[in-house]
Order: sequence, then C-alpha cells, then structure tokens
Amino acid sequence: MTTLNETIQIDRPAREVFQYVSDFATCMEWDATAIETERLDDQPVGVGTRYKVVCEAPVGKLPLEYEIVEYEPDHKIVLIGRGRFFEVEDTILVTPTSSGCELDYTAVFTWKPWLERFAQKMEPGLKRMGYASVQKGLKAALDDDFPAPELSEENARADRFVPTALVRFTKRGYKRGAKKLFNPMSRYMGDKHVVLTGATAGLGKATAEFLAYRGAKLTLVVRNREKGEELVRELKARTGNRHIGLEIADLSLIADADKVVANLSKKGEPIDVLINNAGALFNPRQETSEGLEQSFALLLLSPFRLTEGLKPLLKKAANARGEARVINVVSGGMYSQKLKVWDLQNEQDKYSGSVAYARCKRALMIKTEQWAEDWADDGIVINAMHPGWADTPGVETALPEFHKLTRLVLRTPEEGADTINWLAVASEAGQLSGKLFLDREPRTTHLTDSTRESAESREQLRDILDNWDNTRASDKAA
Repeated sequence: MTTLNETIQIDRPAREVFQYVSDFATCMEWDATAIETERLDDQPVGVGTRYKVVCEAPVGKLPLEYEIVEYEPDHKIVLIGRGRFFEVEDTILVTPTSSGCELDYTAVFTWKPWLERFAQKMEPGLKRMGYASVQKGLKAALDDDFPAPELSEENARADRFVPTALVRFTKRGYKRGAKKLFNPMSRYMGDKHVVLTGATAGLGKATAEFLAYRGAKLTLVVRNREKGEELVRELKARTGNRHIGLEIADLSLIADADKVVANLSKKGEPIDVLINNAGALFNPRQETSEGLEQSFALLLLSPFRLTEGLKPLLKKAANARGEARVINVVSGGMYSQKLKVWDLQNEQDKYSGSVAYARCKRALMIKTEQWAEDWADDGIVINAMHPGWADTPGVETALPEFHKLTRLVLRTPEEGADTINWLAVASEAGQLSGKLFLDREPRTTHLTDSTRESAESREQLRDILDNWDNTRASDKAA
C-alpha cells in the first residue's frame, strides 16, 4: 500500500473549487499523467458516477475506471479507481478558510499481489507525480491566472499557405492544439446566464451539454419545440442542472428573432454570454415569408438583431459582474469569400449555397470586429470562432460530397465546439475582443489578400444593418 497526500490553499470560495474538482472529467486538465477522460454513464455527478481515465505510464497507456463512492456537496468526494496493476482510493476534501479554501488530496494505492515487492521502488516516482498533479497542475487550474493567448509562430507560418492552414481545420489540427496549447478552465459558471442559439444538434448540442455540466443557467433558442423539450429533459437528467429553459423561434424570420429579444428583455435577467450558433446551408436559393434570402436572414441579419437587441441585458451583466461575452460562430469557408456589400442577399451572381453561407460568415466576422470596437467601454467582450471541419448533421446533409471525402479527418462535434466552450468559460478569453479563434488561439481573418474588403465596404455594411428597418420601410413604400 502506498499513500500520497498533498494540500493546497486556494483564494476562491469552496463551492467553486468543489464544483470543478468533483467532476473528475476535468482531471485531464491538471493531472500530470491523464491524457484522456470519458464519462461512462448519463447521470449527474454523485455517488455511482463512473469515469474512464487513461494515464500515460512507463509501461504505456494505463486505463483506469473510476467510480464515486462518497459525495458530500461542497466538501468531500471519494473515488475508487481500478486498473490492471492497482486499485486507488482518491479522497478530496475542500474546507473553507478565511481567505478562500483549503484542498486536501489523498491517494491510497493498493497493489496487485505480484507487484507488492516493487511498491517501495515505485513510491518516489508516484510522489513526484502526485506533487506535479496537485501542487502544480491543480493549483494552477484553480488559481486560474493564465495569460491571454497569442498567435503562435507555428500557426502564423501555417496561415501563410492555404493547404497548411486547412490541415489545422482537421481532427489532427485539434489534437495538436489540445496537446500544446490548452489550459484548464475552472472559472465558475453557476452564477452565469448563457443564451445559446441552435442548440438541438451538432456544435450547439455539444456546447449546451458542456455548459450544463458546468452549472450555467441556460436559455436555449431552438426552432423545433419537440426537439427542444427533449433536449432540456435529457440535459437535466444527465447533468442535474435544473436551470435550463427554452425560447422557440425560427431565426430565419426576423420577427421571431425580435420576439426572442422582447421575451428576454421583459424577463430582465442579465445575460453573461450570448452564443450566436444557429445556422444552415440552403440549396437552392430560397426566400423566407418575410421576403429575405434565407442565408442572409439566418446567418447575418438574425444574429445582428439578437446581439443589438440584447445589448442592454449584456451590459446589465457586465455592470453586475464586470464582464459579458458574445460569441459568434463563423466558418472556415469565409476564407474563400470577400464581402460583397452590394449583394448581401445573393441575388446578382449564380447562386451557390456554400458561397452564400461563406459570404454571410465573412460579414458576421466584420461585424464582430466593429462591435468589439464600438462596445469597448461597455464591458462586453465579443469574439468569433470557427470550428474547423466538424462532423455534424448539418455538414453531412448540406455538403454530402465534402463529408464523404473528408469524413476520416473530421472533428467530432465536441472537438468543433471546444473553442465555443473556451470562449464562454475561460477567464483568459475575456482579455481579448474582436478576434477570430480556432482551437483557443487568435487566428488571421484572411488567408489571401483577394478576400480583403475595403474600409468603405465595412462602413457600408454597418450602415445597411444599422438602418435595416428604415431601408425596408422605404423599399416597401416604393
């Protein structure tokens, strides 16, 4: 039997610390040996919750299956881990102090009989591992004092050439970023209100699940009531988070987007994070019942109206808690297109759904930069991200040939959504505004000069969107 014990002092409330460490799926962020974690059941964190943890060991990858056997909210958690070489009992105690809390971590290893005689020789290495995991890894995660990310030299070089930039969009690009760049995310979300559009599938569903586990209060904006209610039931059952609600809206209809703004404004609850994720690719060209081209309506005008309309609630959160965030989900496809401000509704060229999609995302990226500049003094951080190439139902349906050709290198929805989650949760993500992110790193917004818009076009886009109601009224009168 080998016992390891480490104690750290944390300048944070005990409930915040416990919320992070009690979900053992987070151990990959701070444990010195963990390289993979997976939840093995669909239940809230508590007695009986099981995890698979894969550790890097001298003998190779070592899978362990953990189960929570004791759970005392905000204070104590005990887990039993079983592997082919040993059984380990991990006890984590969180105790409030005058300046925050104390975390005590004890791990007791019981070796297989044939390994007992080697236990003493292994003890120094295990103690070094325990020290690195708790005193360095977990302490850094809970101190949560990471610098704002910067564009790495390696990615800057990759972005100079389209083929190398595209490699970063793949599953391989994600795994490279996760291995080299990702910091823990321990920021407490239990007092945060998140509004998320397009939540019933793909990136949106992966984001909703992640934030529900983190304890955020969620307002999910969905088009299909039946699917939305099923998702809410599923998330509540799996995560134990009871603070999940719905707004039903077809966001390709501006009246519905405005209705969401009106409903949330009437409730008056501050919004800490707004995630504009809803999207679809349309072929052939179609117009909504309001007479707008669907891509333009859903992908540009709708997130514009939501963001502008919900600004008072974002500012209310910023005034109360020091910061609010807006996250616009764009697309790597925008790298192929230039803003055509004179043809926002894709009427003049031969229509292509993928081109229309990419142009709208280009425009939303420009609008992100403008909002960041205009709202700099309001405490609202606004950024965009693109998920790389992710294997979502939307991609499979709208781009079947692309999906067939790239399916072996596509990211999972969870991998594609990772940067959305990071922008919503990570403390350091609040230090930058007006940026485009891929894999938690700011990236260039143009891979070639041919897609760069003029300053005049940018201002025209601002004027068109800001004065949309007046322009439409004039058009109807004419």
